[in-house]
Amino acid sequence: MDIRRKRLRFRSWHRGTKELDLLLGGFADLELAGMSEDDLGCFEALLDVPEPTIYAWVTGDGAPPPEFDTDVMRRLRAFKVWPGRT
Repeated sequence: MDIRRKRLRFRSWHRGTKELDLLLGGFADLELAGMSEDDLGCFEALLDVPEPTIYAWVTGDGAPPPEFDTDVMRRLRAFKVWPGRT
C-alpha cells in the first residue's frame, strides 16, 4: 500500500469518535486499495469535514453538498460496518 493510502487509512481510524472510526476505518480497509486517484482525493477531502457533519450525511440526517455528493460518498453511505446487518 502506498504512503497516501496508508495515511488515509490511519486518519480514517483515528477521527475521535468510536462510531466514525469504525465506519470510516472499516470503509477504508475495504475500499482504499481499489480507489482511483480521483476517489482518493474525494475521500481525503471528506476526512477534512467535521465529524458531526460526516455522520449526518452518512446516516441520512443531512444531504451532502454537491462537491461531496460523489461516488465515494454513495459507497460510504451504502457501507455496512457489520456484514449481514441492514
